[in-house]
Amino acid sequence: MESCWSPSGPVALATCPPCHSCGSLTAGPGPTQAPHGKALICLPATIGKTVIRGDSRCAGRCQLRVSDLQEEGKNAINLPMCPAPVEVHPEDSLLEENEERTVIDPTSRDDPRFKELVKALIDWINGVLVEERIIVKQLEEDLYDGQVLQKLLEKLADCKLNVAEVTQSEIGQKQKLQTVLEAVQELLRPHSRPLQWTVDSIHGKNLVAILHLLVALAMHFRAPIHLPEHVSVQVVVVRKREGLLHSSHVTEELTTTTEMMMGRFERDAFDTLFDHAPDKLSVVKKSLITFVNKHLNKLNLEVTELETQFADGVYLVLLMGLLEDYFVPLHNFYLTPDSFDQKVHNVSFAFELMLDGGLKKPKARPEDVVNLDLKSTLRVLYNLFTKYKHLE
Repeated sequence: MESCWSPSGPVALATCPPCHSCGSLTAGPGPTQAPHGKALICLPATIGKTVIRGDSRCAGRCQLRVSDLQEEGKNAINLPMCPAPVEVHPEDSLLEENEERTVIDPTSRDDPRFKELVKALIDWINGVLVEERIIVKQLEEDLYDGQVLQKLLEKLADCKLNVAEVTQSEIGQKQKLQTVLEAVQELLRPHSRPLQWTVDSIHGKNLVAILHLLVALAMHFRAPIHLPEHVSVQVVVVRKREGLLHSSHVTEELTTTTEMMMGRFERDAFDTLFDHAPDKLSVVKKSLITFVNKHLNKLNLEVTELETQFADGVYLVLLMGLLEDYFVPLHNFYLTPDSFDQKVHNVSFAFELMLDGGLKKPKARPEDVVNLDLKSTLRVLYNLFTKYKHLE
């Protein structure tokens, strides 16, 4: 295949016939020789002139119209300003009429918050299924057939699904998925939220649908993990109509706020503070640090970072003892916790002490405090500040 150079790169012309006329080119900065039967590249000396081969018999095959060249020039200028094309795998283009396939935009896949969400869910699944000796490495490849989802749901819900253990055929896999997803729907029905996944989307390795499903399960079963808030992805929807592929871009919201995902929709002062007055956050943190240090200093302890130093629950337990004026037996909590579960135990124990002291149950989950969620930690400490701010 021969080609000519344009502002956007080589442009294919015509196949050079195996003849002796394939010699040098008259147009261009200088004669260009090419072996017989090989591709030739013409470099026109002046844009707008017709590129002509030395032999007139080839002239008709080597002409590049001025309008074509100008159009190529426009494309070369405009294309860099357009969104980067999304790579569509061959199997994604083999669609039936009116069938659609979704592809996550590469820039969304590279987003740190998206990667954090995927990693958190994979780690959670592997932790739940550790006794099953199941290790998930890639969500869409490991969950599409329903095998791992079956084991995960049975473990989380402490139930046994009536499905075949191993299914190799597509029909068998979809039947298993149907049973699993019906069980999931039965669990989530009280929340009356629209389901954002189907048997076909999960089996079709639709990562967006799989993530929606896993986030819903994690929230329902109060998974001891921190899911990043406000994670959205740009998705390219490819649909086949009248034999042609049509694409459109949509934004899929995978997570919102922890409160909304957990079904706690009532907002409080800290929601307003974070959303509308972040400049005042440092003032609130400083007041709470002064409050907790006034009491922890009695044990020669000092806090400088609220979100990190209360994450293991130790300071919370000790602070409750100081505020209520009693000694907390050391065997009731882990003084040097070295695992996530031990830290959750400590924070949960501190919450129990708060309830014993007449405080309301904290809005935050122990897991949120352990996962360094600042808003959750501030809610817990402000609850203490409200009751004990006048205590010396």
